[in-house]
Amino acid sequence: MPRPTKQSPERGNARTRLLEAARALVRAQGFAATSVDELCRHADVTKGAFFHHFGSKQALGVAAAEFWAETTSGFFAAAPYHRPDDPLQRVLAYVAFRRAIIVGEPAEFSCLAGTLAQEVHASAPDIRDACGRSIFGHAATLVADIEAARRARGIDADWTAESLARHTQAVIQGGFVLAKAGNDPELARESLDHLDRYIRQLFRITGEDAT
Repeated sequence: MPRPTKQSPERGNARTRLLEAARALVRAQGFAATSVDELCRHADVTKGAFFHHFGSKQALGVAAAEFWAETTSGFFAAAPYHRPDDPLQRVLAYVAFRRAIIVGEPAEFSCLAGTLAQEVHASAPDIRDACGRSIFGHAATLVADIEAARRARGIDADWTAESLARHTQAVIQGGFVLAKAGNDPELARESLDHLDRYIRQLFRITGEDAT
């Protein structure tokens, strides 16, 4: 996933540099702790440039969530978990891929939209809704494979492809919270291991067809 790095003045325009700064700083320290002055210093732009592009810090928060959705959508679209021919193997490969990219500090592997939503869901509904569009939009990319796997394996149960897609995000976001609380990325990887087992049970995968 995109990692927080200090951007050089030459890279991108002022608006993009501010969004990249928000992506880095909010993941590292939270939205409330990130000031406009700090964003401007990190992006190497003036405060006037900030307010030229964003009418307020809250407007920046909405744009940052949308920027996160835009930049990560391409990252996931190009990821290797789409390669297997079997749809269930694509779903399991997605879980394995999400586990594999849990590397480094939480600011490097956690989700900006999830971080923002946890912090501002009650105080900034516009940001919350932008985060929701990002998280639910990503979940929606898994629905077709899950539904195809249900049909291929003849699964007739009281859950839907949409609900399982959302559950994957609940586990991933919860894993990020545990990794932060325990200061241990392995806690997030552990959550993905359990998600893999759960999906295999839902689809009645036995030992002989586990791969």
